[in-house]
Amino acid sequence: MTDESPILHTRGLRKSFESEGAPVRALRGVDMEIGDGEFVAVMGPSGCGKSTLLNLIAGLDTPTDGEIAVADESLVGKDENDLARMRRKHIGIVFQFFNLLEGMSVLENVTLPAVIAGMPRKQAETRARDLLDLLGLADKAKNAPGVLSGGQRQRLAIARALANRPTLVLADEPTGALDSAGGVEVMELFRRLHADGQTILLVTHDEKVATHADRIVRMRDGKIEDPNAPQEEAATTVRETLSFGPLLTPRESSGEASN
Repeated sequence: MTDESPILHTRGLRKSFESEGAPVRALRGVDMEIGDGEFVAVMGPSGCGKSTLLNLIAGLDTPTDGEIAVADESLVGKDENDLARMRRKHIGIVFQFFNLLEGMSVLENVTLPAVIAGMPRKQAETRARDLLDLLGLADKAKNAPGVLSGGQRQRLAIARALANRPTLVLADEPTGALDSAGGVEVMELFRRLHADGQTILLVTHDEKVATHADRIVRMRDGKIEDPNAPQEEAATTVRETLSFGPLLTPRESSGEASN
């Protein structure tokens, strides 16, 4: 971390909802900062709130309380249209199950986000071809995503996430649907993207995946764990819970458009 403003800042972030008539506190006051160029992994068991946290950062859901800002842009109080504009400008998302458009070609899957963001189609296609080449998929440009291997499909999803030159890449269990070889391939790609300056926030329950990051943040019961907390404090938290039932060119200078 540096003295510069963080790429991501959350303070007192909380998210509650009802499930079968009972209140569920998915996040219980999350404070987090990620600096420019950092690679951070959030680890925790299923149900700890890590995917909820990622959805709030991406503007796919709204917090019950607290602050959240990406590249000094507050997400609090924005409507769905404003959140969509924020995503196009700052966020690239890599999902566990790819979320590719099966009715479009590999090239069209990468081109579409840039076109939606306002980039001229010819420029968007050039950007897409460059990304496919850099990620080893240039020869698959005309194929449908369904004919690709799992590792290739996730590489395609990463290319799509990079189409708009995002400030922050969010990855939700990116190796969860892959075999071990595909997982190694994808994490090597993330490592190389990070080496080229891309800021990355990844959530995982896999310790081996998390070790690729610069920093590991651990979550449990909707909170960031304090690594120095005594065991008694951790046990209290559990009882409380039970009681509630060179691949990438450096990012352009600020004088260039970020679509």
